[in-house]
Amino acid sequence: MARGWWSAAAAAAAAAAARRSWQSDRVFGSVQHIRIQGNNSKPTARTVMASPSSCLHVLLLLLLFSGQVIRVVLSMAVGINYGQIANDLPSPGRVASLLRSLNISRVKLYDADQNVLSAFLNTDVEFVIGIGNENVSAMTDPAAALGWLEQHVLPYLPYTKITCIAVGNEVFKGNDTTLMADLLPAMESVHQGLVSLSLETKVNVTSAHSLDMLGNSYPPSAGSFRQDLAVFIQPILNFHSVTKSPFLINAYPYFAYKANPNAVSLDYVLFEPNSGVVDPNTNLNYDNMLYAQIDAVYSAIRACGHADIEVRISETGWPSRGDSDEVGATPENAARYNGNLLQRIGMSEGTPLKPSVPVDIYVFALFNEDLKPGPTSERNYGLFYPDGTPVYNVGLHGYLPPMSPSSSSSPSRSAMMMPGLRAFVFVVAALILAWK
Repeated sequence: MARGWWSAAAAAAAAAAARRSWQSDRVFGSVQHIRIQGNNSKPTARTVMASPSSCLHVLLLLLLFSGQVIRVVLSMAVGINYGQIANDLPSPGRVASLLRSLNISRVKLYDADQNVLSAFLNTDVEFVIGIGNENVSAMTDPAAALGWLEQHVLPYLPYTKITCIAVGNEVFKGNDTTLMADLLPAMESVHQGLVSLSLETKVNVTSAHSLDMLGNSYPPSAGSFRQDLAVFIQPILNFHSVTKSPFLINAYPYFAYKANPNAVSLDYVLFEPNSGVVDPNTNLNYDNMLYAQIDAVYSAIRACGHADIEVRISETGWPSRGDSDEVGATPENAARYNGNLLQRIGMSEGTPLKPSVPVDIYVFALFNEDLKPGPTSERNYGLFYPDGTPVYNVGLHGYLPPMSPSSSSSPSRSAMMMPGLRAFVFVVAALILAWK
């Protein structure tokens, strides 16, 4: 699943692979799992390129794996939450290299950190950026919203791909009714600012919500929003319908299991084989809780009169450590949850209610964050430690470059193109030798 930039070493591996008889289904049968295996032998260019078919194999491999010659869509469909409440994280430039090696091209931030956005200039990574709850009320002023866009969005487009702005995070989870009332006007002001900048077709506006905004979630077909939130939620749904923007939800089956481990099946929440739960109203069978939660949100939206709004999961994950009362917070369970989830995403699977709509998910989170307040679990949702090593094995093995004086600066476009250029020179030289 990892795809590093093409290098001379990779090209050498490709040359060795060219001696084998590649079948088309081996190359294209499962694009998300293409790998070039190493070879202990060191074939010369003349040996490898001894025939036209061998030359064709190498060129095909170069086209497949060189991001500079042609971009083949090998990117994982999964997104990742990149939180930064920590004092030991690698620089954004190094993180850009890590994500590139992991082939992850969708990132969600909780702010609009200029260091991060600058580090990802001229990459193919798509960003969801955030406006924190502390700034939501200020965004109700159209002039302030436009100013924010001119400072945090306009300077980076189109070189950094900002595709979505999340205004606030879990606003309805607290009891601040002023903040709740300000959310929609803030979203409208930001959207209007995008319209004035002619960016409304490139960047959409939304907000991320906690699942506890639902008053009922079982069975999924009976999903409904809390009655006390109806006055806020109905007009927000109308906004999503008009602007064609997604409805974001943070969903954590872990919380349901932790709250009642004797009643909730661990296999059911971890995507492990189980008999599932049947919705008595639709006879749809759910073999995991996350899909049931997603469909409960779809049902709640439909109950408010909308069938044209897409639901996306802006956060989901499982902690690898927890306090003594945080049942199930172990690296084994975290590996099973996220590993199985990645497999489901890789299959472009839909929920029972929306089987033709692949689930759209941002995993929480990229790194453990050592300064997050709250229970131990809050600091242990990361897939990786800050040094780039995996917290547990889910098949993601990336490369975090070592620290260097230039590691904090954003990678230049020419620097990112150099590996591909070296590979091109390597293969051209091999071709010349082959035809002598």
